[in-house]
This record gives sequence, structure tokens and C-alpha cells, in this order.
Amino acid sequence: MNESDYVPIAALNQYSYCPHRCWRMFCAGEFIDNQYTIEGTSLHDRVHTTGDINREDTWQIRAIWLKSDKYKLIGKSDLIESENGEFYPIEYKRGYKGEWDNDELQVCAQALCLEEMTGKVINTGYIYYAQSHKRQLVEISEELRESAIATIEAVQTLLFTGAMPKAIKSKRCEGCSLYSHCLPQTTEKLQRYQEGN
Repeated sequence: MNESDYVPIAALNQYSYCPHRCWRMFCAGEFIDNQYTIEGTSLHDRVHTTGDINREDTWQIRAIWLKSDKYKLIGKSDLIESENGEFYPIEYKRGYKGEWDNDELQVCAQALCLEEMTGKVINTGYIYYAQSHKRQLVEISEELRESAIATIEAVQTLLFTGAMPKAIKSKRCEGCSLYSHCLPQTTEKLQRYQEGN
């Protein structure tokens, strides 16, 4: 397997949010910006200033590439901090804490990579939400690990087969930059029409 066969860590977040969106982005190569994606890109551009610094007892390194050969994962972290020999990933997000666990899965995937790269067990990570200026603790529990590994396997299957998951209308569609390409309500109407004939 070469690096092009590795799953991008960000794909886990997208797949957990919506498998159809993940397919459009990572299989079909589609992406459209909207105000939310532009705000997110702007935040990551500021955060991804490459380098490392020491802040009192905490060492910070930004925009470092993470990789796991075991899980076939690759991606860039926003921030890794080390304190007293412990490492933890910090993922930056533009808004407030969401209703779903896709951000936690992304942090867990980064922790899996960090564990392989450092040989240390990673028990915690954080999500920094720019709107609230607060960090949310992410406990890298066994349950979260299992969920992340299952999502990695699902994304690997998606990327390998290229099979397009069905577009399903949900609350998650609100604000999705790819909504106009997906039009899940049209799929539902077409299915009802076909069933009626």
C-alpha cells in the first residue's frame, strides 16, 4: 500500500457527518465553499502556521503531519501539545460544540496516529471551538476508539469500491455546502413516485 491508499483523517469526520458528503468529497472530488467552509478554512490557515513553541511547561507544535501504518491513516493536525511527557491532539473548529460526534472521531483518529508515532498511550484530546473560545475535553475511551476504527474501515470500503451512499435528508443538510449537488429531498420524492407507479 502506498500513501495514496491511506485514509485522510478528515474523511472520518465527513463520513460520520454524512457518508454521501464524504463520497462526494473524497470519491467524486466535489467541493463547494459556503460561509461555514470559508470561516473554517480561514481558521485553519491561521492555526496552521508551521512551527513549535514552548509555553511554560507545555510544548506546542502546529501543522504536523500524522500517520498510522496500522490503520492506514494520514492527515495534518492543527495542534499537538506535550506536557509532562504526555501528548494530546487539539482540533480547531469554527463554531460551537455540535450535536454530533464527528469532531470527536477526528480527534481520536489523530490520537491513534500519535500513539503509533510516539509509542505512548493517548488518553485525551481536545476540540477548540473558535466561537466560544473554549476547549472541549475528548476522552479517548475504548468506545470512541472502536467507533473510530469502524469508521476507518467504512471509509476504506467507500474509497475502495467508490459506491455512492444514498443521500438521506436530515437536519445535518442545513448549512452543508454540497446540498445543491445532493438534493436529498429530490431522491425521496423520486423514490415515492417510483413506488406509486
